Amino acid sequence: MSEQKKSSLNEVVTREYTIHLHKHVFGATFKKRAPKAIKAVKEFALRAMGTADVRLDPELNKQLWTRGVKAVPHRIRVRIARKRNDAEGAKEKLYSHVTFVPVTTFKGLETETVEDDQ
Repeated sequence: MSEQKKSSLNEVVTREYTIHLHKHVFGATFKKRAPKAIKAVKEFALRAMGTADVRLDPELNKQLWTRGVKAVPHRIRVRIARKRNDAEGAKEKLYSHVTFVPVTTFKGLETETVEDDQ
């Protein structure tokens, strides 16, 4: 009856999350708030997807920096996709790609698994 557990890390999956950035940047020096928010997004993706290689989309970076270095948005909706790393000599088999998802309100949003159309 000992069944082999299928590793969730080997699955290619895409999910949408809401990240509460305010709790990560609250109390930080004004000139370090946006860089700290970017590190918080990377840390969130690392924990959610279990991949050490986390890549941020340039559009997400722009959204975090739109209001400047010290006025980071309190929340941000992101889509994190765990993908296979096809590069030659890659250290990691998988990587996470984090993209921005525009929403009008954060009320009632939950984590959702998105079907990939690739």
